[in-house]
Amino acid sequence: MVPSLSTVTVCWSPKGGSGTTVVAASLALTLAARHGSALLVDLAGDVPAVLGLADATGQGALDWLASPDAGPEALARLARPGAGGLDVVAAGEGPVQGPWPPGRPAALVDALAAERRPVVVDAGLLHPAIHDAVARATTSLMVIRSCYLALRRAVAAPLRPSGIVLVHEPGRALGRADIAEVLGVPVVATVPLSPDVARAVDAGLLASRLPSGLSRNLRAAA
Repeated sequence: MVPSLSTVTVCWSPKGGSGTTVVAASLALTLAARHGSALLVDLAGDVPAVLGLADATGQGALDWLASPDAGPEALARLARPGAGGLDVVAAGEGPVQGPWPPGRPAALVDALAAERRPVVVDAGLLHPAIHDAVARATTSLMVIRSCYLALRRAVAAPLRPSGIVLVHEPGRALGRADIAEVLGVPVVATVPLSPDVARAVDAGLLASRLPSGLSRNLRAAA
């Protein structure tokens, strides 16, 4: 059943290379399967590649942010069909980290909240320009690997998320309980590093063959 008003989930990371785009895309696909439709908004630039879609050309979400006057209708027109009920707003050609006119990141989340389906935003690496968008979201998910360097960045991050998606690497000393205790935020999903996921992404098959284990692990965050 499609919700009457949208839930907007922003996925972000305090450190690059954490798997934020894969998590955001997989979460959006999981929500589309559950509700019949979902929208994935790309602010980082890698969503089409992860989903195996043709590189998007023309304007996208970053261009919308750079325009002081664009409204929800203009944002809706940027959506393109993906797979499995998932529509995608590509990043476009605008500046990845701004500068954007004042209030635009918050306006983005407000516009997305008017959607009649779940929305996931891949915000990529956290930077000051998107703080307002993260704070405005229904849910903000920090994607972090179970390593000391990533945890150091997470502790120093100026924002605290609603929940954590932990990308767990075998052999790491840090576990789910350690991450939750240090950050004071619940780990809502644990995603093991898996060759199946890597192969699906490399082959451009994540949208058509989402690994069942990945989807199952993300259901608690969906």
